[in-house]
Amino acid sequence: MLGLDVGSRRIGIAVSDPLGITAQGLDTLQRQNKRTDMAALELVIREYRVKEIVVGLPLRMSGAEGTQSDKMLVFAEELRKRFRVPVHLWDERLTSAEANRLLRETDISIEKRAKAVDRMAAVLILQGWMEGRRPQSTSQPQIYEE
Repeated sequence: MLGLDVGSRRIGIAVSDPLGITAQGLDTLQRQNKRTDMAALELVIREYRVKEIVVGLPLRMSGAEGTQSDKMLVFAEELRKRFRVPVHLWDERLTSAEANRLLRETDISIEKRAKAVDRMAAVLILQGWMEGRRPQSTSQPQIYEE
């Protein structure tokens, strides 16, 4: 599985282990243009034999969708059409804040931490989605399908 934290300048990327239990971050993709971005994602999808993609859905704190949510719905549909794999949307509220909090607890510099936030957010999105769909999970899954 592939987890994506999609922003206007960068895409945080995470992949799951083969059993779909844990997520690990990959290098963050610096966005250039749609063609280049999709080609870079295609390389990751092939290398890791991705069968499903989880994209963070940026909802407002109230839970309402906004302009950024609309952009992710379009992006998710582009991924579905191009790669022909299931693409799931996961409520990403507070993942960047949580990523920042976790990274502040480490000894990495502020500069490196800024670069790691997108990767960590992608890990949190993918990990949250995997945990949310486990049958024994007591948390309420917040999976958004179009």
